[in-house]
Amino acid sequence: MRIALASDHAGFKLKEALKGFLVSKDYKVLDEGTYSEESVDYPDFAKKVAQDIKSKKADFGILVCGTGIGMSIAANRIRGIRAALCLFPEMAKLARTHNDANVLVLPGRLISSELAQWIVEVFLSEKFEGGRHERRIKKLEEMD
Repeated sequence: MRIALASDHAGFKLKEALKGFLVSKDYKVLDEGTYSEESVDYPDFAKKVAQDIKSKKADFGILVCGTGIGMSIAANRIRGIRAALCLFPEMAKLARTHNDANVLVLPGRLISSELAQWIVEVFLSEKFEGGRHERRIKKLEEMD
């Protein structure tokens, strides 16, 4: 599985921890930056990850910023992207099973790397249930 991973400066430390975690689990990681804690603009990095998913360079994306809010807003502006800000594993499970989320967004300043790893594991292991949820996804696509 190929994972596009990016952060802004506020999410850099957690992004780096997640990169090591993902590699240790044999995921192919496409690191789209940022590469330091120097101030950057989060929309630039959300766009890179979204483009990786749309072009099929990546199967899923993970974005990290301070609260996760900015990255969520930015990623969800791109057609076909369903980015979900998750603070707990149960949110990640439902984001995948009910919402067919293709981007996980995490708050680098609000959760530990251990909790983030658990959330990532759940997100990447769950499958979309379809069924009644499919019609809702189609309605979202019609809104694009």
